[in-house]
Amino acid sequence: MADTRRLAVVSGGSGGIGRAVVLSLAEAGDEVVALGRSPERLADLADTARERGFHVATRVGDLTDPATVESLAETLGPVSVLVNNAGDAHSASLADTDLDLWRHHLDANATSAFLLTRALLPGMLRRDRGRIVFVASTAAHTGSRYTAAYTAAKHAVLGLARSVAAEVAGGGVTANTVCPSFVRTPLTERSISRIAERTGRDPERAERALADSTPLGRLIEPEEVAAAVAYLASPLAGAVNGQTLTIDGGDTQR
Repeated sequence: MADTRRLAVVSGGSGGIGRAVVLSLAEAGDEVVALGRSPERLADLADTARERGFHVATRVGDLTDPATVESLAETLGPVSVLVNNAGDAHSASLADTDLDLWRHHLDANATSAFLLTRALLPGMLRRDRGRIVFVASTAAHTGSRYTAAYTAAKHAVLGLARSVAAEVAGGGVTANTVCPSFVRTPLTERSISRIAERTGRDPERAERALADSTPLGRLIEPEEVAAAVAYLASPLAGAVNGQTLTIDGGDTQR
């Protein structure tokens, strides 16, 4: 049964991937609420949506705080689509990864997704319809140097998604994951800056080195990830549940 009213909630909605997802869903006709921490970036997103002829609502809050998430869920009404996109990434060797950095990655990437899903899933189950899409990373499949906290957090996101999918299997609610590699976002720009600092390369050469490490030979655009999310969030994906769509040009085959 197709939704007669699709309210979509996107966490991390003002960042690179989240912004593209918000605009894609809004353009497709969904009523979208973008969640984030930065009022300035959320306001810019809302302005961009308005310029394109549609409305995007925004909410500012700490999605790692249970009380904040529960309060938010109470004010939203029936949610048809949840995109768990919020996250953060910092690189450090294991020896330099202190407990605060470890907890920050788990909270920003996994706890936010856990709290939002726990708060919004019951309503979807009561209506027997809903789409939950988790945005993880190829780091959910493999490990790499200097990413212990980030990689562990993304593995946690993927594990959460698979567990949710097992719980909802057989009904009108689905849970799936997209795992992109290097996407042209502010987080990737930060990684490129670190590469430039450590190697003495200029940013353009540092970006080229990062891109050349992938089969595509380029960064993935946020809109490419948003297209995958939009499909998994669509009524046409009702038979797709518990799946992981890896977006990396074939580097990781699962």
